[in-house]
Amino acid sequence: MAHYATTLGRNPEATYRQIDIAGRTGGADPHELVALLYDELGRALRAVAAAIDSGNRAVRSEKATRAISILFALESGLDFERGGDLSKTLAGLYRGARAKVIDASLGDDPRPFIAVATNMAQIAQAWAEVRRG
Repeated sequence: MAHYATTLGRNPEATYRQIDIAGRTGGADPHELVALLYDELGRALRAVAAAIDSGNRAVRSEKATRAISILFALESGLDFERGGDLSKTLAGLYRGARAKVIDASLGDDPRPFIAVATNMAQIAQAWAEVRRG
């Protein structure tokens, strides 16, 4: 228990985010989970860009890894049987975004991360519109 309390105290913001995400995903349907993944992806990519600007290598590495993981989760969650060509298109977009993040992680330019975040935000917007419509 002492280790748990120590971990919570080290980074209260990260702890809050974990609790918040757990709360939001608890009763979420698959469509809501995808929307949450898009939200978290955008946050991670913007955090990478900010970390590059501030020279924070630890946050940069952590958030880039998180973004890559989320892109993989989005791709692996696609239903190719029911999604048809759209699923194939999204898989290609996610793979391309993942490659761009990996390549950009080797440099010191925040712009590729912002570009991927912008592109994924457009897909997230379309996803939200489909869910409403």
